[in-house]
Amino acid sequence: MLRRLTRHPRFLSAAARLLGLYIALIHRTTRWTLVGDAAMAALREKPGPVILSFWHERIALGPRPWIGMQRLIPALRPKRPQVLVSQHRDGVFIGEVVARFDLDMIYGSSSKGGSQALRTMLKILRKDGVVAITPDGPRGPRRVAAAGVGQLAAVSGAPVFPYAAMTTRHFRLRSWDRMVIPLPFARGLIVLHPPFTVPPHAAEAGRAAVETALTEACDAADAWAEARRAGRDGAAELAAAQALARRAPPAFPAVADVSPGDAA
Repeated sequence: MLRRLTRHPRFLSAAARLLGLYIALIHRTTRWTLVGDAAMAALREKPGPVILSFWHERIALGPRPWIGMQRLIPALRPKRPQVLVSQHRDGVFIGEVVARFDLDMIYGSSSKGGSQALRTMLKILRKDGVVAITPDGPRGPRRVAAAGVGQLAAVSGAPVFPYAAMTTRHFRLRSWDRMVIPLPFARGLIVLHPPFTVPPHAAEAGRAAVETALTEACDAADAWAEARRAGRDGAAELAAAQALARRAPPAFPAVADVSPGDAA
């Protein structure tokens, strides 16, 4: 009976509202530091279209970097990111949780509704919109990017903005992604990885680049949080995160020229 109750739409809707309120409390009671020189410069120069990307484990922290970007760049304030979530019950639940942060949902995944979701995201990007993707969602493997993010970036030509956030007070669930649950009254670090565009011929290389960038951003934010938790000031870890945020974007191989003689 309890299991049936927890799956009832009204229960899930109420739980989503409560969780959304909790996440809002986390965002407001955390003292945030944002590092992302290259990303912020790129957004000021060209505020759209944008592909935001973060690992599934950071969903509770996912809206906060965008809020910080909007506050610093007025041209972003009218934009409402469209977040790709699964059509599964869990995806619908997550959608209701993050909706309070002025985010709209696109329902689909690599296994169900993926083609339609890709077409929808392309339309949004072609109108200088913003889409957000957790490329290892909805069910993993953890920190392994699915092909969709590379395909979307390659076809649309929109820049990818990988990022990660972490707080000094949190715990992790024993879920497949080891989801981070932040706690209130902490300090937090947002790491914006340098953005990059993916050439039309390099979808797989783009997928791999997103995977690497997201893990680098997570590792940098985590190292800073662990240093602070250990009683250190985290200055060295913060400097390392700043260096990552200023680094040149990844390079992609050019298409090899093939002459008629070579093709024969």
